[in-house]
Amino acid sequence: MSEEIQLLEETNESGESISPQLPSEVKNFLIDIDGTITDDVPNEEPERMATCIPYPDALETMAKWYNEGHVLTFFTSRTEAHREVTEVWLKKHSIKYHGLLMGKPRGGNYHWIDNHIVKATRFKGKFTDMILKQKNVEVFKR
Repeated sequence: MSEEIQLLEETNESGESISPQLPSEVKNFLIDIDGTITDDVPNEEPERMATCIPYPDALETMAKWYNEGHVLTFFTSRTEAHREVTEVWLKKHSIKYHGLLMGKPRGGNYHWIDNHIVKATRFKGKFTDMILKQKNVEVFKR
């Protein structure tokens, strides 16, 4: 399931093209599946992937974000072997999204390094509207 997202052309100080950007009002959500929008189902028990139930608050919040024009991409530790059951499950529960990335490294403790702005939110039991909060972050020493 994918809709075309309009990206803004960008250039560096020399006028050379660089990676395009989303408009500032559009958020690019990367969302885990297991333990985040449904029960935590390990890859070793794929039969449960077809029968688990999505969390109602996650369904509501993701539908709201999608309808507001934000980009929803699932980034999961499920493997390519689990792609079909995952796509069928998402469709069964009417979950709209733009992309599905399989094979996220397992084990947590993620440290994402990117040339674009990255905001991380740890899921702790309930999907709700986002609020701004000040936190310490690790950055590269200059």
